[in-house]
Formats: sequence, structure tokens, C-alpha cells
Amino acid sequence: MNPDLAWEVWASERSQRVENVLQLALPPATEPPQQLHEAMRYAVLGGGKRIRALLAYAAGELSSADPDTVDAAAAAVELIHAYSLIHDDLPCMDDDALRRGKPACHVAFGEATALLAGDALQSLAFERLASGSMPDSRAQIARLARASGSRGMAGGQAVDLANVGVGLTLNELERMHRLKTGALIQAAVRLGAACGRAMSAEENDALDRYADAVGLAFQVRDDVLDVEGTSQSLGKTAGKDAAQGKPTYVSLLGIVAAKARIESLQTEASAALGGLGAAARRLLELGSAMSARTR
Repeated sequence: MNPDLAWEVWASERSQRVENVLQLALPPATEPPQQLHEAMRYAVLGGGKRIRALLAYAAGELSSADPDTVDAAAAAVELIHAYSLIHDDLPCMDDDALRRGKPACHVAFGEATALLAGDALQSLAFERLASGSMPDSRAQIARLARASGSRGMAGGQAVDLANVGVGLTLNELERMHRLKTGALIQAAVRLGAACGRAMSAEENDALDRYADAVGLAFQVRDDVLDVEGTSQSLGKTAGKDAAQGKPTYVSLLGIVAAKARIESLQTEASAALGGLGAAARRLLELGSAMSARTR
């Protein structure tokens, strides 16, 4: 850990670090079944913001974790995220042809291979986490499983699909996004922190409050960018939420109030870390970057 590194340098170094870890964790494209392995690598490598991995590394710095120990957690949350994006883009889900600035996995490899690639990436995430050296790995595997399943990400996607064209209250919308987006973000933070010293109940509570706030802020920004961004700048189809009649913060609050909500959530995230000292620096910086992102 080098506390003198500028935020942009730290984030770039950690992004490249997890990219290297993922390169080694994924099966070679030359290994049979080649098309499946090629699709897995296509969906994971060479793109994405690596937000969840950065959260794991930043939380690991808070708990004085060795980055070598955090590597497994960082890779696992990125593999889960990549699997979810493959499945989200399928015609039976959000039906999107563009992801990370290139054809979605099912467009490039066909729906059957894309489905299997997502399944295989989910399995690989747990294999990677189980093979790491983090303390209490059984509890952390269970944490990631809960965040990925019906009480987390998958459940949030089910709620999202069930409410296309349906009006939701702000509380209902935020509950959906706490599952769909926030659960994996919270898992990334807690997994990274668990790689170091034992955290007190108060520290873990602060991390949960931070993760909840940045997770919601990330989603509100996503909704704003869907309106204000372009497909080229976002790397995915812009304007699709409105076209599909999906409930969003912008459709519920309007663009001005949605942006104000981002600011209030960012304030909440910073306040949650107020008692954790200088070791929380990267989490603070990352929260600000997540709220201000342009893609």
C-alpha cells in the first residue's frame, strides 16, 4: 500500500492487477471446449470499470490486508458481475446487443454459448474464492452466494423484470436496487475487508452503511447516464430504460432531483466512513468517483 499515490494512479494499478489475476483464473481459449472458454474470456477481459474489484482492494487497505490475499475476492466479484451482465443482455432479459462497447456475448457467440459462459463464470467465481487464502473463507463464500442469489442480485433482477411498465414508489425502487446492484457492491466491500485484520462490529456497520449509499448512488448515476449519455460513451445502448418502460430514478424523480439524490447519497457514504480514519481514504475516493462517473 502506498498512501502517496494519486487516486487515478492507484485505481489504474489495481484495475490492471485484477485484470492480470482474471487472465490467469480464466481457462485458456485454446482449451476445449474452445468456444465456451473464448466466450468467457471475451465477456470478462479488456473492459469494464472494475468498480467491484476496486471496492475490495480499497476495503482491504482499510483492514491492512495483503493485496495478494485480496486478489481472490476481487476476481470473484468481477466474475460474478460479468456473468450477470451476460445474462442481463440475453433476449429473455434486457435484450441488449451492446456491452462494454462491443457486441454482447450472445450476439458474438450465440445465446446457448452465452448462457453457458455465464453459468461457468459464476462457478469459477466460487472456485477462485475457495482457492484463495482469505480468513474464514467458508463464511465469505456464503456471503458472496447470498449476494448473488434470490435474496440479492438475481432477486433484484426478477423484481426489475416484473415491474416493467409499473409505477414504483421511491422505497420500492431503492429496495429493488439494493438487491440488484447493491448486494454485490456490499459483498465486494465486506470480502475485501475480511482479507485483513478482524473488523469490529462498529467498523463492519460503517462499511455496510457506506456500501449501501455508494451502491444506490451508482444506480442513480446509471439512470441519469441512460438519459444523458450516448451508446458510444456508455458502451451500451443508451435510452433503453425509457424505451422499455422501466422504473428509474429519473422517471420517478426527474433529472434534477435524481442528481440531487446522488449528492445526498455521496454525503451519506462519506459520513459513514467518518470514524475510520486515514485508512478509509481509498473508499472515500472511490465513492466520489462512482458518483461522478461519466460511463
